[in-house]
Amino acid sequence: MEEFLMRLIQGIKEDLPWLSLVDEDCGQLESDEDQYPVTFPCVLVGNLDIDWSNMAENSGVQHGTGTMTVRLAIDCYDDTHAGSGQEERITERQQRAKELYKCLQGARVTRMVEPISRMKSRDYTLPGDIKVYEQMYRFEMIDRSALE
Repeated sequence: MEEFLMRLIQGIKEDLPWLSLVDEDCGQLESDEDQYPVTFPCVLVGNLDIDWSNMAENSGVQHGTGTMTVRLAIDCYDDTHAGSGQEERITERQQRAKELYKCLQGARVTRMVEPISRMKSRDYTLPGDIKVYEQMYRFEMIDRSALE
């Protein structure tokens, strides 16, 4: 699992160099501090949820079907109301979310993980003018670590 997460994070950073930070999601955006412990724009990967089943009885090899959440957070201090002259900032933020999707959709992070596939997306705002574009992905993997 650790190889999957590390390669995913590294791959996102390599493919999207405009990101200020790519990290495991440890609740950084939900911090009670006055300032977020991240820099923007950032991507946080987490909420891995995997259902495991044995490939063969007593083989030590398991098949997992999982989901994970990938959050793109962007500070949006621009006044983007109609007529402000900055409406294109909305399009720019949505384009960044699309770039993240294109980076991840169909990605094969390791040889033990099938290509990942988006299953849900949404956006929401957080206090402090932070816009979050959240995408949930499904993946399947094989784990042989019990044999090592």
